[in-house]
Amino acid sequence: MEHAGLLQRGKFDPAWPASLALHLAIIVILLAFLPDVQPIKPATEDSIDVEVVTPPAIAVPTSSPAVQPVPDNGEEKANSAAGEEVPRAPETASRGVLPPLPTLPKPVTSGPLELTQAKELFSGKTLASPRSRNARQLLGTLSGGERNLQLCNLEALEQISRSRPGSAPDLVAPYAMKGEKVRGNSVEVEGGAFRSKRNWFNVRFHCEVDPAGQAVVAFAFAIGDAIPRSEWQEHNLVADDGEADQ
Repeated sequence: MEHAGLLQRGKFDPAWPASLALHLAIIVILLAFLPDVQPIKPATEDSIDVEVVTPPAIAVPTSSPAVQPVPDNGEEKANSAAGEEVPRAPETASRGVLPPLPTLPKPVTSGPLELTQAKELFSGKTLASPRSRNARQLLGTLSGGERNLQLCNLEALEQISRSRPGSAPDLVAPYAMKGEKVRGNSVEVEGGAFRSKRNWFNVRFHCEVDPAGQAVVAFAFAIGDAIPRSEWQEHNLVADDGEADQ
């Protein structure tokens, strides 16, 4: 019985070839509908173009010309005695140091302003005018050097006004930049100033008064530049006289 069963199990099944053919047909159909698979290629790296620049050749500095040695004192004396001129190489050139710049001469300061002699005097005529009554009364209270100084100041105003038309000078400060010198009938002002239209200018003058102290008999003067406003306070110079100016 067991052998019969084995034989029965080993008996050929006629349906098996049909089943195999069916499976093969299905596999072929599936393979026909599969998408084409491209072979995988290794990813290529992006390349960067690199340009190699050759640096320019650096010129090698040539050696500086040799400096002739400076002879010592003995050799120099010997050559001098023989009448030969010994050239000396500048030390600054051998050391690569520029020679010092030449020293510029200092500017020469100008001397005092040259005086111009007045050809006509005007203080006497001014005092004789009726409008100068107050000035005459003031001069009457003065004597000596102070009177002479005021007479010369008046002459200075008249000379400046006529030498510079339109300047309208109204005040003289003979002591502004340097003290005045009054000796007898002579008045010397080297650092004076006069005011004109609210500005101050340098002035220098020499004045001679008659022995009685009544009139100016000689006058010479020179007008300088404007005095900077930054120096006014130092020399007690003001732009106006307050209420007296109005």
